[in-house]
Amino acid sequence: MQTLSPYTARKRYLTSLLLLSSLGFFCQSASADTLTVTYAGSMGVVMDNGLGPDFAKKNHVDYQGQGQGAYGMARLLASKKVIADVFVSITPGPIEVLKQAGLVDRAQPVASTRMVIAYNPKSRFAQQFAQSGDDNKTPWWKILSEPGLRFGRTDPTSDPQGQNIIFTLKLAERYYQQPGLASTIMGDLINPQQIAAEGGLLARLEAGQVDAASGYESATRSAKLPYVVLPDQINLSNPDYSQQWYDKVNFTLVDHTGQPKTYHPQPLVFYAAVLNNAPHPELAQQFVRYLTSAPAQQIFKDNGYDQPKGKALYQQ
Repeated sequence: MQTLSPYTARKRYLTSLLLLSSLGFFCQSASADTLTVTYAGSMGVVMDNGLGPDFAKKNHVDYQGQGQGAYGMARLLASKKVIADVFVSITPGPIEVLKQAGLVDRAQPVASTRMVIAYNPKSRFAQQFAQSGDDNKTPWWKILSEPGLRFGRTDPTSDPQGQNIIFTLKLAERYYQQPGLASTIMGDLINPQQIAAEGGLLARLEAGQVDAASGYESATRSAKLPYVVLPDQINLSNPDYSQQWYDKVNFTLVDHTGQPKTYHPQPLVFYAAVLNNAPHPELAQQFVRYLTSAPAQQIFKDNGYDQPKGKALYQQ
């Protein structure tokens, strides 16, 4: 019988424990009902602290959420680098990526929101933002134009919110009759000094790394941050203004494929879709139905989201 040195014996013992632990984890993961939901990064609070745990508790299952810029997440799902049961997107665009990949047959509207300008309550510009809606005070767009103000937004090539703030500022040029306002505030459309990942933008704002940031009212309220309310003509929330206002603006950027692409505004509606390669299709269908239920809609409301608008996408 071979005699092992204490070092070798301990090494083999630890290796055996690791193997058994891994097998145990694999078996547990394979046997457990775990609903995996991917979503637009701005939804982190409402999904992971509200809707996901509530659904999991009521249905005696596990919940796992993963958020990222909606276009970026859609491309990961389309390439099958990420496998999930459900995808929840802001605007129809990312859903269309999955439709083209054969992964979505229908998408249900589950909530809506509007664009706002969020700001750090400890910023030296905070009082100006707080008073910007009052008569005879400096308007929000002039504050954003002030030297030294640090503004944050997300990447327009991977995230709808990054696109929507560009639309909002271009609409503000028309609404306030201020030609060049968008470029004064943003600089280049792709400005690395301003752009952050969607899931980290409000965190940067809370940490004081930026003074103000683009935001959806839903995510901003969920984060309990103050914000400036914008007129319906520029906040992309009111379909009644689509033809007269929203449809008047667009912009062109080189997309992730290296080709120029022209972007147009889309309604700020959240859509939930069961993925055709979902590991748990029945559970996924159940979750999408749950999102339109009264308890789920109350959770949406408590986190600053508005009711869903419009019809299901690709509805027969």
